[in-house]
Amino acid sequence: MIGDKLNIKKEHAVAAARIADIVLPRIKNSSQKFIISVAGESGAGKSEIAYSLAEYLEKTGLKSVILQQDDYFVYPPKTNAGMRKENINHVGTSEVHLGLINQNILDILAKKNRLSKPLVLYDEDRITTETIPMAEVSVVIVEGTYTTLLKNVDCHIFIDRNYRDTRKSRKQRGREPQDAYLEKILKIEHAIISKHKKKSDILVNRDYSVEMND
Repeated sequence: MIGDKLNIKKEHAVAAARIADIVLPRIKNSSQKFIISVAGESGAGKSEIAYSLAEYLEKTGLKSVILQQDDYFVYPPKTNAGMRKENINHVGTSEVHLGLINQNILDILAKKNRLSKPLVLYDEDRITTETIPMAEVSVVIVEGTYTTLLKNVDCHIFIDRNYRDTRKSRKQRGREPQDAYLEKILKIEHAIISKHKKKSDILVNRDYSVEMND
């Protein structure tokens, strides 16, 4: 998404390095592009850990591409926010083209050299398209709230920080007003996303320590 702001801190980089230690042997033994998802609640650090992981893998000679769930929303962000205000029941997985992400993953695994995908222009409240060259890519990292639900993923990562834990980081990001209405939205998202934790392979805990999810 064009217009997104990252606030990468030491704990994100440390968590990413630990994740890399776990997944690197699997990546090197894979006969196809390795697909990773990074999920969690708003402000949990999904984008930051995804970027840090891609940067770490790059240093080992593995080129990565990051796909953001935010690019796959049915409506652009400001329009979607307005629809939520009209009807709070709009909040949920139906806001996102999860099927399109699944199809894009299949396209990648089919060894297509170029991937055509949506691209959100945040400030313009508009969705366009972009084409990404894939020939030299070894790892695809898909990050977003609901990405644990995606199919054909080799490793699901879940950041176990809820909307109370993320209040400070959301305020620093400054994407939306931190008001009572947002709290209602975050509670709805929490009820949905917290159920996905058990589906993950790797957990990033509240303190950013990393462990396998047995």
